[in-house]
Amino acid sequence: MARIELEHVTKRWGGYYAVDDLNLVIENNAFVTLLGPSGCGKTTTLRMIAGLETPTTGRITIDGEVMFDSDLGINVPANKRRVGFLFQNYALWPNMTVYQNIAFGLSNINESGAAVNEKGEIVRDETGKAPARKLTKEEIRRVVDRVSAIVKIGPFMDRYPSELSGGQQQRVAIARTLAPGPRVLFMDEPLSNLDAKLRLEMRSELQRLHLNTGSTFVYVTHDQMEAMTLATRICLIENGVLQQYAEPLTIYNQPRNTFVADFVGNPAVNFVAARGAQQADGSLALEMLEGRKAIFTPTEPVKTQDFFQQVEEEQQAADSKKREAEKTNKDQIFQCAIAKVEEEPEEDRELDEEDWIVGIRPEFIRISDQGAVEGEIFSAMPTGMETTVKLRVGNLLLTGVVFGGVIYQIGQKVRLDFEGENLMIFSRKNGRRMAQGTLKVL
Repeated sequence: MARIELEHVTKRWGGYYAVDDLNLVIENNAFVTLLGPSGCGKTTTLRMIAGLETPTTGRITIDGEVMFDSDLGINVPANKRRVGFLFQNYALWPNMTVYQNIAFGLSNINESGAAVNEKGEIVRDETGKAPARKLTKEEIRRVVDRVSAIVKIGPFMDRYPSELSGGQQQRVAIARTLAPGPRVLFMDEPLSNLDAKLRLEMRSELQRLHLNTGSTFVYVTHDQMEAMTLATRICLIENGVLQQYAEPLTIYNQPRNTFVADFVGNPAVNFVAARGAQQADGSLALEMLEGRKAIFTPTEPVKTQDFFQQVEEEQQAADSKKREAEKTNKDQIFQCAIAKVEEEPEEDRELDEEDWIVGIRPEFIRISDQGAVEGEIFSAMPTGMETTVKLRVGNLLLTGVVFGGVIYQIGQKVRLDFEGENLMIFSRKNGRRMAQGTLKVL
């Protein structure tokens, strides 16, 4: 059992904030991925929870037990937190067999508690502590047999790491981490050294491993596909600041801002600049796609005035946050890229509350003879099951996905429109998503 809580956790070096006032709750038996671009603070967050890095300020608890508290001066060492850590480098002992590598961490269990049961599980007392005495060879054998069965490496126990494939070495590293019975397992990009096919297979294995062990998994990656396919919840971080913490499909369908929308999704979301105001019926009358008129109708009622007021209040609360040092890595609004055939100079003016960004996922673009918008096939990349197409609309480029064995020729004229109720509209001024809804081009 492992419920992890981070309260106002900050890690800084001088004025550089690697993690900035992070509040996070990881429920027991969750599979949480820390996702974000390189240098965003995800590995630092993982290392602080594990005890390998000391936060500057804040509080970290695991199962209600305080692991770190800057105010109380508490900092429990990593070897006392009963957690497992799987690094990007598997770090297997080359001169030891698979069995010896897995058993290595079991010979040094010397905290107070009970022993090993007949299932090969280390029995702990009510405080969660492990055996006081050294485990016998038979007890070590039980533990090794149990964890090797979980990751399916039983036939390789007498081999050395150099005699194993990359996937097999990773399984050994996982088994070695699981052997002492950690209540939470931390993984720092453990699949990055594998080829694409093996990575896909190991994602499936990690899902099954999470189910079989019942442990809490915290997984660091910059690969949004890994995060989407593995996690029960995604913690998306940028510049040390938590951007959104939610289930994968919520992150995908209801991104909090343009950064989240852009980072999650493959192919990436289309961003289209628009300008317009809200009408009496709640819809937005827009001008977009190089002068075309359109109507965006929110799925749920929303008033633009209330939206901008809420965002302003949140920004004021963030600005008033007390800092021990000025943040040198300043937080900035994400500048979303609007794909164009030929780059054009941006209009030099201050953005206001009538400037919008419409977010269109590739699967929401429908090519049909009845489409309201005329376009041209700029490129077509068939993969068998689907074809990814780039559509030229004036000087704009839109990415669409067409399912089935449809063949398109470059330069072919087509018509298109936008279907579904999950199109998104963001304020270009503050980058925040205001609503989801439908888009009709007139």
